[in-house]
Amino acid sequence: MIKRGKKGQLDISFGMIFSVVLIIAFLGFGFYAITKFIDFQNTIKIEKFLSDFQQDVSNMWKSPQGSQNLVYDLPTQITSVCFVDDEYQNLRFTSNSLIQGKKIENIDIASITMVENPYCIANVKGKVSFTIVKDFGEKLVRVER
Repeated sequence: MIKRGKKGQLDISFGMIFSVVLIIAFLGFGFYAITKFIDFQNTIKIEKFLSDFQQDVSNMWKSPQGSQNLVYDLPTQITSVCFVDDEYQNLRFTSNSLIQGKKIENIDIASITMVENPYCIANVKGKVSFTIVKDFGEKLVRVER
């Protein structure tokens, strides 16, 4: 009788250990999937900002003159959006992680960065706001805080 009781205890404990290992594995996979989903969401926000901003600049560039206040959503990990006088990319992000910038077309980067280079606009609580301006006779669009 003593041997029978010990064997039953060993089978139950192996089943319990296996169940705990499976639970830990499922929880680990769940946390991994959630973090990847949040990173993917932030990437989509950045790409949407770049696309929408380029579209708004192009629309202003096609008009003879105008001024438009714009507000965009960005991830809170980005502290500011900076315009720099660079040949390859004139818009960069200030962040703890490396985020690819972009070359924005039809923007007068020389006048924007004349006083400050880089010309940075702060991201406040996931929102960045600035004004795009084109005066009569100007060929390119300017960005102002």
